[in-house]
Amino acid sequence: MLRRHFVQRLGAFAAVLGAPLSPGISWADEQAPILVAVELSGGNDGLNSVVPHADDAYYRARPTIGIRQPDLLPLDDHYGFNPGMLGLQRLWREGHLAIVHGCGYAQPSFSHFTSMAYWHTGAPHRGNEYGWMGRVADLLVPEPRENMLVNVSAAQSPAVKSRVHTPVVFDDPERFQRHHWMAEVPPLTTSGQALSDNHRFVRAVNAGALHSAAFIQRAWRDYSTPVDYGIAPMDLPKVAACIKAGLPTQLYYVAFRNNAFDTHVQQPALHQRLLSYACDGIYGFVRDMQRIGQDKRVVVIVFSEFGRRVPENANLGTDHGTANVMFLAGTGIKGGHYGRAPSLTALVHGDNLACTTDFRQVYATAVQGWLGVDAEQVFDQAFDPLPVFL
Repeated sequence: MLRRHFVQRLGAFAAVLGAPLSPGISWADEQAPILVAVELSGGNDGLNSVVPHADDAYYRARPTIGIRQPDLLPLDDHYGFNPGMLGLQRLWREGHLAIVHGCGYAQPSFSHFTSMAYWHTGAPHRGNEYGWMGRVADLLVPEPRENMLVNVSAAQSPAVKSRVHTPVVFDDPERFQRHHWMAEVPPLTTSGQALSDNHRFVRAVNAGALHSAAFIQRAWRDYSTPVDYGIAPMDLPKVAACIKAGLPTQLYYVAFRNNAFDTHVQQPALHQRLLSYACDGIYGFVRDMQRIGQDKRVVVIVFSEFGRRVPENANLGTDHGTANVMFLAGTGIKGGHYGRAPSLTALVHGDNLACTTDFRQVYATAVQGWLGVDAEQVFDQAFDPLPVFL
């Protein structure tokens, strides 16, 4: 860690050393907006998610895996939802879902690793030491604060890496393991003093982790809901538990893990099932926020690292592509179509959709329009926000 970062964080954690564990206390600003990012890892097929059934070019490109209009969930005269997307269809009918078309970036990469790095940092072709959510957190709260970012995962996403804040990363709320390495760290002196600044910092980090762990464990144990999140809700109930308990987190990050949406082979049944898991979970989360009276504070942004090629492949699947759909969901959203849908005939980069919406414009819309942060400071470039908020 750079010394300047060490000094910044040391001051924040020093107070934690003497702070009592108080998981029953709510620290949240009840008016502060919350953004929940949902990553569909693997490259979700946007064309078989929001299906342009009125465009014959779609069926010419996908004679076998193209979904016929009678099998689609109704959306409008031009589009239908994949049959697995009942959760998002419900949000659409309630006016709480924005569909943004043609999302991607110039000179696309077809590598999962490279493309996801661009989406995690919000900096295509140049990268950034910190994640886009981490940079947002640094602008929201310029001084270190516990629990500013929460990443529910087995490993920290680069998206939440922050210069100022230490993200809370957990998978199972009952199994925080941060304290096990403290056995290797020398104890305080008999007078209660640290051996050095580094020693003090390490012990403070551990104390902060234990503080957060105690709060989140209590939140999870106390949480129950009658809302049905479906079979695989992508850790969104854990996010709901944290919000209900009053954790002062404004930025949450969850993912449908393990490259699940990389549907090269026998796509139709698998893709429908994956979408049902994701969409049921998102709908359940929005409903749960309504149940606990927090829905006016919370918006969900949904993305994948790239779309799929327009034509189906010989294995009844689809290969890595470019432009895709993104979604914004919540009761604060003005539902509808946004962005310009790419042509299915004027293809680029080898049978791919042309990018018509820079994905950072959607990020910037959420960052500036919802969280109130200057998006140009986050992305080093100005983007016109989409008019998606009520």
